[in-house]
Amino acid sequence: MNERLELLAAYPFERLAKLKSGVTPPAKLPHIAMSIGEPKHAPPAFVVEELRRSLDQLDSYPATVGLPEMRAACADWARRRFGVKLSPESMVLPVTGTREGLFSFVQAVVSTRSRAAKPIVVMPNPFYQIYEGAALLAGAEPYFVDTVASNRFQPDLDAVPASVWERCEILILCSPGNPTGAVLSLDYLKHALKLADKHDFVVAGDECYAELYRDENSPPPSLLEAAVAQGHSGYERCLTFHSLSKRSSVPGLRSGFVAGDAAIVKPYLLYRTYHGCAMPVPTQLASIAAWSDDTHAAANRALYREKFARVLPILAPVLDVVEPDGAFYLWTDVRRDDEMFTRELFAAQNLTILPGSYLARDNRGGNPGKQRVRISLVAAVDECVTAANRIRTFLENP
Repeated sequence: MNERLELLAAYPFERLAKLKSGVTPPAKLPHIAMSIGEPKHAPPAFVVEELRRSLDQLDSYPATVGLPEMRAACADWARRRFGVKLSPESMVLPVTGTREGLFSFVQAVVSTRSRAAKPIVVMPNPFYQIYEGAALLAGAEPYFVDTVASNRFQPDLDAVPASVWERCEILILCSPGNPTGAVLSLDYLKHALKLADKHDFVVAGDECYAELYRDENSPPPSLLEAAVAQGHSGYERCLTFHSLSKRSSVPGLRSGFVAGDAAIVKPYLLYRTYHGCAMPVPTQLASIAAWSDDTHAAANRALYREKFARVLPILAPVLDVVEPDGAFYLWTDVRRDDEMFTRELFAAQNLTILPGSYLARDNRGGNPGKQRVRISLVAAVDECVTAANRIRTFLENP
C-alpha cells in the first residue's frame, strides 16, 4: 500500500462518531444533525426533471472534457456572477464536485522535479480536510496559516516566511470560508496573486460557497476577478472551483466545474482522462439547467438568511454568535472544551454539531479550532429554530 496513506488523519466525522459512542440521548427528542455541511433544502424541481428526462442517455461513456453546452453554461454563469470572460473550450472543465476536483488538481499540479526541498501546499487552518489529504498523498507538506478572530478569520499571507513561499507549489484559499464564513476581499486576492507571481506557485480558489452570502448588494469576489484586475486576462497561475451542491442544494448530483488558466487546465484535463472521473451526460444536462438559472439560487440564499435571522436572537444571550459574511455555518467560541461540549450537548439534547478542533491542526499558536464548534444551518428553518432552542436550554440548564 501507498505509505503516504499512513499520514492521513482520521476524518472529522469518524472522530465524531467515536466521540458520541456509548452515549444514549433522550429518545423523546428527534435527532437533529448540524455537523455536516450537507444542504437539506429541496432540490429545484426543474433540475430534477431534467435529470429524469435525460436518463436514456446512460447508454454511452461521457467525455472527460464534458459537453460543449456544459462548459458554455459554466462560463456564462461566471460572466453573469463575476463579470469575467472565460473560453469554454480551454478554460473550463466539469468536475464531479469541488471535493473531487480539488483532490485531483493537487495530484496533477504538485511536482518534486523543480524544487530541491519537499514541495509545500499552503492552506488555511481550520480547513476543509481534503486540502490536507490531497497535499499529503501528492507527496507535499501542508503548511497551515491560522484563521483566527484577531485577523477576521483570514489567512495572514504576510506572516508566511519567504522560505515557505519558495517551496510552495499551491496556495489554497477558501472564500467564503469553511467553517468561518469569512469573505476574502478583491485586494486580498490580488495580493495572493502577486505572491504567486513572485514565488512561482498556483493559487487554487475554493469558491463552492460563493453563492451563499449575507449582503445581496455585495457578493463575494472571485479569484478570477482579482486576476483580471491584476492584468492577468488569461487568469495566469489561478484556478477556481465551483459547485452546485450548495448553490442549488443538490449535493448528491456531484457536479461542479473548474475554471482559469488554460495552461493549467490543459494538462489537468490530461490527468483527468486517466483519473476516470467523467461526468455522466444526464448529470451534465441537469447541471446546465441549474447553472443557467439564477432565480432558484437567490431563493436558496434567502432561506439561509431567514435561518440566521431566526436562530441568532435565540442563541445570542447564551453564545457569542454573529452572522457570517458567507456560507451557512456558525463558528462560535463555547469557551470550554469543544469535544466535551459536543458530547454533552448530544447526550442532553440529541443534537449533533462538530468540535472545531477536528477541523484544524495544532500549529505554532496551538489549535485555532480549540473551544469552538461548527453548527451547520442546513436543515429546514423550523428545525434550525428547534435546534437553537435546544442549545439554549442546554446552556441555561447545565
